[in-house]
Amino acid sequence: MHFEINTSHFTVTGERKVKLAELPRAIDDLYKHKDDYRELLEEFREEIDDLQRMMYAQDRYSLLLIFQALDAAGKDSTIRHIMSGVNVHGISVHAFKRPSDEELDHDFLWRTTNALPQRGRIGIFNRSYYEEVLVVRVHPQILTDVQKLPRELTKDLDEVWQQRYQSIRNLENHLALNGTMVLKFFLNVSRDEQRKRFLDRIDEPEKNWKFSEDDIKERGYWDDYMHAYEEAINATAVPDAPWFVIPADDKRNMQLIVSQIVLERLRSLDLHYPVVSDDRREELKRYRSMLLKD
Repeated sequence: MHFEINTSHFTVTGERKVKLAELPRAIDDLYKHKDDYRELLEEFREEIDDLQRMMYAQDRYSLLLIFQALDAAGKDSTIRHIMSGVNVHGISVHAFKRPSDEELDHDFLWRTTNALPQRGRIGIFNRSYYEEVLVVRVHPQILTDVQKLPRELTKDLDEVWQQRYQSIRNLENHLALNGTMVLKFFLNVSRDEQRKRFLDRIDEPEKNWKFSEDDIKERGYWDDYMHAYEEAINATAVPDAPWFVIPADDKRNMQLIVSQIVLERLRSLDLHYPVVSDDRREELKRYRSMLLKD
Protein backbone atom coordinates (compact mmCIF):
# COMPACT_ATOMS: atom_id res chain seq x y z
CA MET A 1 0.00 0.00 0.00
CA HIS A 2 1.61 3.23 -1.15
CA PHE A 3 -1.11 5.54 0.11
CA GLU A 4 -2.08 6.30 3.69
CA ILE A 5 -4.71 8.70 5.04
CA ASN A 6 -4.42 10.19 8.52
CA THR A 7 -7.75 8.96 9.82
CA SER A 8 -7.28 10.49 13.28
CA HIS A 9 -8.68 13.74 11.82
CA PHE A 10 -12.07 12.05 11.47
CA THR A 11 -12.11 9.91 14.63
CA VAL A 12 -14.29 10.63 17.67
CA THR A 13 -13.58 8.50 20.75
CA GLY A 14 -15.40 10.50 23.41
CA GLU A 15 -12.27 12.10 24.84
CA ARG A 16 -13.62 15.50 23.86
CA LYS A 17 -16.96 16.83 22.69
CA VAL A 18 -17.33 17.59 19.00
CA LYS A 19 -19.35 20.30 17.31
CA LEU A 20 -20.51 19.20 13.89
CA ALA A 21 -20.70 22.77 12.63
CA GLU A 22 -16.94 23.06 13.12
CA LEU A 23 -16.09 19.85 11.24
CA PRO A 24 -15.41 19.85 7.48
CA ARG A 25 -17.88 18.61 4.90
CA ALA A 26 -15.28 18.89 2.15
CA ILE A 27 -11.49 18.50 2.06
CA ASP A 28 -8.77 18.68 -0.58
CA ASP A 29 -8.78 15.75 -2.98
CA LEU A 30 -6.96 12.68 -1.72
CA TYR A 31 -6.52 11.47 -5.29
CA LYS A 32 -4.88 13.05 -8.34
CA HIS A 33 -7.56 12.14 -10.90
CA LYS A 34 -10.35 9.64 -11.48
CA ASP A 35 -8.06 6.78 -12.53
CA ASP A 36 -5.88 7.38 -9.47
CA TYR A 37 -8.97 7.20 -7.25
CA ARG A 38 -9.97 3.90 -8.84
CA GLU A 39 -6.52 2.40 -8.35
CA LEU A 40 -6.40 3.50 -4.71
CA LEU A 41 -9.86 2.15 -3.99
CA GLU A 42 -8.96 -1.16 -5.62
CA GLU A 43 -5.88 -1.47 -3.41
CA PHE A 44 -8.04 -0.95 -0.35
CA ARG A 45 -10.60 -3.48 -1.58
CA GLU A 46 -8.01 -6.17 -2.22
CA GLU A 47 -6.46 -5.95 1.24
CA ILE A 48 -9.86 -5.72 2.94
CA ASP A 49 -10.88 -8.88 1.05
CA ASP A 50 -7.66 -10.69 2.05
CA LEU A 51 -8.12 -9.82 5.73
CA GLN A 52 -11.81 -10.65 5.70
CA ARG A 53 -11.07 -14.11 4.25
CA MET A 54 -8.58 -14.63 7.07
CA MET A 55 -11.18 -13.47 9.61
CA TYR A 56 -13.74 -15.85 8.09
CA ALA A 57 -11.34 -18.81 8.30
CA GLN A 58 -10.28 -17.95 11.86
CA ASP A 59 -13.91 -17.58 13.01
CA ARG A 60 -13.14 -15.58 16.16
CA TYR A 61 -13.83 -11.91 15.36
CA SER A 62 -16.60 -10.04 13.61
CA LEU A 63 -16.88 -6.46 12.41
CA LEU A 64 -19.98 -4.24 12.47
CA LEU A 65 -19.99 -1.15 10.27
CA ILE A 66 -22.78 1.34 10.93
CA PHE A 67 -23.56 4.05 8.38
CA GLN A 68 -25.68 6.99 9.44
CA ALA A 69 -26.36 10.17 7.48
CA LEU A 70 -28.98 12.52 6.21
CA ASP A 71 -30.65 11.62 2.91
CA ALA A 72 -28.43 11.75 -0.21
CA ALA A 73 -25.17 11.71 1.77
CA GLY A 74 -23.97 8.60 -0.06
CA LYS A 75 -24.50 5.64 2.27
CA ASP A 76 -25.52 3.20 -0.47
CA SER A 77 -22.75 4.15 -2.90
CA THR A 78 -20.09 4.05 -0.19
CA ILE A 79 -21.12 0.57 0.92
CA ARG A 80 -21.28 -0.61 -2.69
CA HIS A 81 -17.91 0.80 -3.74
CA ILE A 82 -15.97 -0.40 -0.70
CA MET A 83 -17.44 -3.88 -0.39
CA SER A 84 -17.96 -4.81 -4.03
CA GLY A 85 -14.73 -6.83 -4.08
CA VAL A 86 -15.20 -8.65 -0.78
CA ASN A 87 -16.19 -12.32 -0.66
CA VAL A 88 -19.99 -12.31 -0.47
CA HIS A 89 -19.97 -15.26 1.97
CA GLY A 90 -18.23 -13.08 4.52
CA ILE A 91 -20.46 -10.00 4.52
CA SER A 92 -24.08 -9.13 5.21
CA VAL A 93 -25.80 -5.82 4.50
CA HIS A 94 -28.99 -4.72 6.22
CA ALA A 95 -30.85 -1.54 5.28
CA PHE A 96 -33.24 -0.58 8.06
CA LYS A 97 -36.33 1.17 6.75
CA ARG A 98 -39.47 1.97 8.68
CA PRO A 99 -40.04 -0.76 11.27
CA SER A 100 -42.70 -3.40 10.74
CA ASP A 101 -45.58 -4.03 13.12
CA GLU A 102 -43.71 -6.98 14.60
CA GLU A 103 -40.60 -4.86 15.15
CA LEU A 104 -42.64 -2.10 16.78
CA ASP A 105 -43.99 -4.63 19.28
CA HIS A 106 -40.45 -5.20 20.62
CA ASP A 107 -37.88 -2.99 22.32
CA PHE A 108 -36.02 -0.57 20.05
CA LEU A 109 -32.88 -2.73 19.81
CA TRP A 110 -34.66 -5.94 18.85
CA ARG A 111 -34.71 -5.73 15.07
CA THR A 112 -31.05 -4.76 14.73
CA THR A 113 -29.87 -7.30 17.30
CA ASN A 114 -31.32 -10.05 15.11
CA ALA A 115 -29.11 -8.84 12.24
CA LEU A 116 -25.77 -8.67 14.06
CA PRO A 117 -22.89 -10.37 12.19
CA GLN A 118 -21.76 -13.88 13.01
CA ARG A 119 -18.15 -14.52 13.96
CA GLY A 120 -15.87 -14.32 10.96
CA ARG A 121 -18.11 -11.91 9.08
CA ILE A 122 -18.51 -8.21 8.37
CA GLY A 123 -21.98 -6.88 9.05
CA ILE A 124 -23.05 -3.58 7.52
CA PHE A 125 -25.98 -1.55 8.83
CA ASN A 126 -27.38 1.08 6.47
CA ARG A 127 -29.08 3.05 9.23
CA SER A 128 -29.38 1.29 12.57
CA TYR A 129 -30.62 1.51 16.14
CA TYR A 130 -29.29 5.07 16.10
CA GLU A 131 -32.46 6.06 14.24
CA GLU A 132 -34.10 5.76 17.68
CA VAL A 133 -32.19 8.80 18.94
CA LEU A 134 -32.19 10.64 15.60
CA VAL A 135 -35.47 10.41 13.68
CA VAL A 136 -37.40 9.66 16.86
CA ARG A 137 -35.75 12.58 18.64
CA VAL A 138 -36.70 14.94 15.81
CA HIS A 139 -40.23 13.49 15.78
CA PRO A 140 -40.85 12.46 19.41
CA GLN A 141 -44.53 11.75 18.80
CA ILE A 142 -43.29 8.45 17.32
CA LEU A 143 -42.69 7.23 20.88
CA THR A 144 -46.37 7.17 21.80
CA ASP A 145 -48.18 7.23 18.45
CA VAL A 146 -46.10 4.60 16.60
CA GLN A 147 -43.96 2.73 19.12
CA LYS A 148 -46.85 2.76 21.60
CA LEU A 149 -44.69 3.27 24.66
CA PRO A 150 -46.62 3.90 27.88
CA ARG A 151 -47.07 7.64 28.31
CA GLU A 152 -45.64 7.60 31.82
CA LEU A 153 -42.32 6.50 30.28
CA THR A 154 -42.19 9.41 27.85
CA LYS A 155 -43.05 12.38 30.07
CA ASP A 156 -39.40 13.46 30.34
CA LEU A 157 -37.98 13.32 26.82
CA ASP A 158 -34.46 14.25 27.91
CA GLU A 159 -34.51 11.23 30.19
CA VAL A 160 -35.72 9.04 27.30
CA TRP A 161 -32.73 9.98 25.15
CA GLN A 162 -30.26 9.52 28.00
CA GLN A 163 -31.68 6.07 28.72
CA ARG A 164 -31.43 5.11 25.06
CA TYR A 165 -27.83 6.33 24.86
CA GLN A 166 -27.07 4.14 27.87
CA SER A 167 -28.75 1.13 26.26
CA ILE A 168 -26.70 1.68 23.09
CA ARG A 169 -23.44 2.04 25.03
CA ASN A 170 -24.23 -1.14 26.94
CA LEU A 171 -24.95 -3.04 23.72
CA GLU A 172 -21.77 -1.88 21.99
CA ASN A 173 -19.68 -2.68 25.05
CA HIS A 174 -21.26 -6.14 25.15
CA LEU A 175 -20.38 -6.65 21.49
CA ALA A 176 -16.77 -5.58 22.06
CA LEU A 177 -16.47 -8.02 24.96
CA ASN A 178 -17.63 -10.81 22.66
CA GLY A 179 -15.28 -10.16 19.75
CA THR A 180 -17.35 -7.81 17.60
CA MET A 181 -15.63 -4.55 16.67
CA VAL A 182 -18.11 -1.71 16.09
CA LEU A 183 -17.26 1.19 13.75
CA LYS A 184 -19.79 3.99 13.29
CA PHE A 185 -19.68 6.37 10.34
CA PHE A 186 -21.52 9.67 10.09
CA LEU A 187 -21.34 10.90 6.50
CA ASN A 188 -21.27 14.64 7.01
CA VAL A 189 -22.86 16.20 3.92
CA SER A 190 -23.52 19.94 3.59
CA ARG A 191 -26.96 21.40 3.11
CA ASP A 192 -25.97 22.84 -0.30
CA GLU A 193 -24.60 19.50 -1.52
CA GLN A 194 -27.73 17.68 -0.36
CA ARG A 195 -29.83 20.16 -2.34
CA LYS A 196 -27.71 19.53 -5.45
CA ARG A 197 -28.11 15.76 -5.11
CA PHE A 198 -31.87 16.07 -4.64
CA LEU A 199 -32.03 18.14 -7.84
CA ASP A 200 -30.03 15.43 -9.62
CA ARG A 201 -32.58 12.87 -8.51
CA ILE A 202 -35.33 14.97 -10.09
CA ASP A 203 -33.45 16.00 -13.25
CA GLU A 204 -31.89 12.64 -14.17
CA PRO A 205 -34.55 10.06 -15.16
CA GLU A 206 -32.46 7.09 -14.00
CA LYS A 207 -32.38 8.61 -10.51
CA ASN A 208 -36.07 9.54 -10.25
CA TRP A 209 -36.79 6.40 -8.25
CA LYS A 210 -34.52 7.66 -5.47
CA PHE A 211 -36.51 10.82 -4.86
CA SER A 212 -39.26 10.98 -2.27
CA GLU A 213 -41.41 13.86 -1.07
CA ASP A 214 -40.32 12.88 2.42
CA ASP A 215 -36.79 13.98 1.47
CA ILE A 216 -37.98 17.57 1.18
CA LYS A 217 -40.08 17.32 4.34
CA GLU A 218 -37.18 16.00 6.44
CA ARG A 219 -34.80 18.59 4.96
CA GLY A 220 -36.91 21.18 6.73
CA TYR A 221 -35.68 19.72 10.04
CA TRP A 222 -31.99 20.14 9.14
CA ASP A 223 -30.99 21.98 12.32
CA ASP A 224 -32.91 19.52 14.50
CA TYR A 225 -31.13 16.59 12.86
CA MET A 226 -27.73 18.22 13.26
CA HIS A 227 -28.42 18.69 16.95
CA ALA A 228 -29.63 15.10 17.31
CA TYR A 229 -26.55 13.71 15.53
CA GLU A 230 -24.17 15.83 17.59
CA GLU A 231 -25.78 14.72 20.85
CA ALA A 232 -25.79 11.05 19.82
CA ILE A 233 -22.18 11.07 18.67
CA ASN A 234 -20.94 12.74 21.82
CA ALA A 235 -23.01 10.45 24.05
CA THR A 236 -21.95 7.16 22.45
CA ALA A 237 -18.39 7.63 21.16
CA VAL A 238 -15.94 5.48 23.14
CA PRO A 239 -12.53 4.00 22.19
CA ASP A 240 -13.99 0.51 21.67
CA ALA A 241 -16.85 1.83 19.52
CA PRO A 242 -15.71 5.11 17.96
CA TRP A 243 -17.55 7.41 15.61
CA PHE A 244 -15.96 8.63 12.39
CA VAL A 245 -17.29 11.92 11.04
CA ILE A 246 -16.49 11.75 7.33
CA PRO A 247 -16.59 14.76 4.97
CA ALA A 248 -19.22 13.68 2.46
CA ASP A 249 -19.43 16.42 -0.18
CA ASP A 250 -16.95 14.52 -2.38
CA LYS A 251 -18.00 10.87 -2.54
CA ARG A 252 -14.61 9.68 -3.78
CA ASN A 253 -12.76 11.23 -0.86
CA MET A 254 -15.39 9.80 1.46
CA GLN A 255 -15.00 6.28 0.07
CA LEU A 256 -11.21 6.38 0.34
CA ILE A 257 -11.34 7.58 3.96
CA VAL A 258 -13.88 4.94 5.01
CA SER A 259 -11.85 2.24 3.23
CA GLN A 260 -8.69 3.27 5.07
CA ILE A 261 -10.49 3.18 8.43
CA VAL A 262 -11.96 -0.28 7.81
CA LEU A 263 -8.57 -1.55 6.71
CA GLU A 264 -6.78 -0.10 9.75
CA ARG A 265 -9.23 -1.76 12.11
CA LEU A 266 -8.96 -5.12 10.38
CA ARG A 267 -5.16 -4.87 10.58
CA SER A 268 -5.43 -4.19 14.31
CA LEU A 269 -7.07 -7.55 14.97
CA ASP A 270 -4.98 -10.64 15.70
CA LEU A 271 -5.99 -12.28 12.43
CA HIS A 272 -4.37 -15.42 11.09
CA TYR A 273 -5.41 -18.60 9.33
CA PRO A 274 -6.09 -21.54 11.66
CA VAL A 275 -2.92 -23.33 12.72
CA VAL A 276 -2.78 -26.93 11.50
CA SER A 277 -1.42 -29.46 13.98
CA ASP A 278 1.38 -31.88 13.12
CA ASP A 279 -1.03 -34.80 13.23
CA ARG A 280 -3.36 -33.03 10.83
CA ARG A 281 -0.47 -32.28 8.47
CA GLU A 282 0.35 -35.97 8.34
CA GLU A 283 -3.28 -36.74 7.55
CA LEU A 284 -3.25 -34.20 4.73
CA LYS A 285 -0.12 -35.78 3.28
CA ARG A 286 -1.89 -39.16 3.23
CA TYR A 287 -4.93 -37.66 1.52
CA ARG A 288 -2.66 -35.99 -1.01
CA SER A 289 -0.98 -39.29 -1.82
CA MET A 290 -4.37 -40.93 -2.25
CA LEU A 291 -5.47 -38.23 -4.68
CA LEU A 292 -2.29 -38.49 -6.71
CA LYS A 293 -2.77 -42.25 -7.07
CA ASP A 294 -6.44 -41.89 -8.01
